[in-house]
Amino acid sequence: MTNNTNFKIKKAIFPVAGMGTRFLPATKASPKEMLPIVDKPLIQYAVEEAVAAGITELVFITGRNKRSIEDHFDKAYELETELEIRNKHKLLQLTQDIIPPNVSCLYIRQPEALGLGHAVLCAQPAVGDEPFAVILADDLMDSEPGALMQMVKLYEQQATSILGVEDVPREATGSYGIVETRLADDGVQRVCSIVEKPHPDVAPSTLAVVGRYILTPRIFDKLKKVQPGAGGEIQLTDGIAALMKDECVLAMPLAGTRYDCGSKLGYLKATVNFGLKHPETRQAFSKHLAEIEL
Repeated sequence: MTNNTNFKIKKAIFPVAGMGTRFLPATKASPKEMLPIVDKPLIQYAVEEAVAAGITELVFITGRNKRSIEDHFDKAYELETELEIRNKHKLLQLTQDIIPPNVSCLYIRQPEALGLGHAVLCAQPAVGDEPFAVILADDLMDSEPGALMQMVKLYEQQATSILGVEDVPREATGSYGIVETRLADDGVQRVCSIVEKPHPDVAPSTLAVVGRYILTPRIFDKLKKVQPGAGGEIQLTDGIAALMKDECVLAMPLAGTRYDCGSKLGYLKATVNFGLKHPETRQAFSKHLAEIEL
């Protein structure tokens, strides 16, 4: 196994094969990752966060009805030609600058929705023997610097796997992977245990993993040995628990605000707050909200 310190984090995995059932019928024919927050889809916010953290290789684990994600990050010749003819140069630049020219996209089909761990395992041929990031677009992070950049900086100091975490209400632990940590001498939080969706009565803490990971390539061997659970799913949490026997895994509380855009309420909150920050909408939208009688 190659020494992790020889690598910077250049690859990020985006598991986007889920069916998005909580947003039906909107997601019947369109991926949940393409749901817009003001004028950009969720997946673009995730990609921009990755690119800002120095990622140059984007690996999308896709499934059926996900072609629009590929199209979104591809060149749109007809649209660009039309915008150029009409002298709509600002809009043309927006479509051309979705990803920088030095960033590449790779799409791998996950044949069955067999869990997050299986989705990560599907990316092994593209990742190889390098550490990598995993970003769940459902968890929209609003922070400066970006959530992944915060984690990359810690990885450059520690060269080990890192889980992005957030303190959640105890009654919500059943919706997350929950970690128990201890504070090390160097000030970092080392993960002692990780449990998938524990009942609040038995949850070891209220620190939840929130859709941001940096993992070493050792995780692939662990995931291959994970026993499938309910529905035949391979849980990433189980792979991380096995990884902890071989290497230190850190938990990093992320600065900023997270919106759970996998839920309707979280999605609406993100739409409102990003609408209030957007230069084209903030003034009129703020006025509109003030006029609403509840």
